[in-house]
Formats: sequence, structure tokens, C-alpha cells
Amino acid sequence: MRVIINGEARQVAGPISLAAAVALLTSAPSGVAAAVNGDVVRRGAWQSTRLADGDEVEVLTAVQGG
Repeated sequence: MRVIINGEARQVAGPISLAAAVALLTSAPSGVAAAVNGDVVRRGAWQSTRLADGDEVEVLTAVQGG
């Protein structure tokens, strides 16, 4: 299955959850937001949100600085 994560096409063994897709990019326990096809998904729904072939996922991580 092919999904696009942060603009990069990736081949993954499907089906895959949004939680698994986020884990490909970060292991941060907080400060992470995710959207599928432009719709933000609550963290509590990541595990149950299944990605389909061609879905576009955006993962954002908050950073702190000054």
C-alpha cells in the first residue's frame, strides 16, 4: 500500500493505522498533531484510524525555542 507522509511517498504493509504512520516519524509522547487528507485527527482516534492506499498524512511536532 502506498501512503504519502509529510509529502514523501512510502510503501507500507497495509492496512496501517494512523498511530503506526506517526510512529514512523516520531516517538515523541506529546506535542504531536496529525491530519489525514487535510482533516485533523484527535490523538485518541489515531489507533482506530485506518489509512487507505493513496492517503496523505501530515505529522506536525511542536518545538520550543527562543
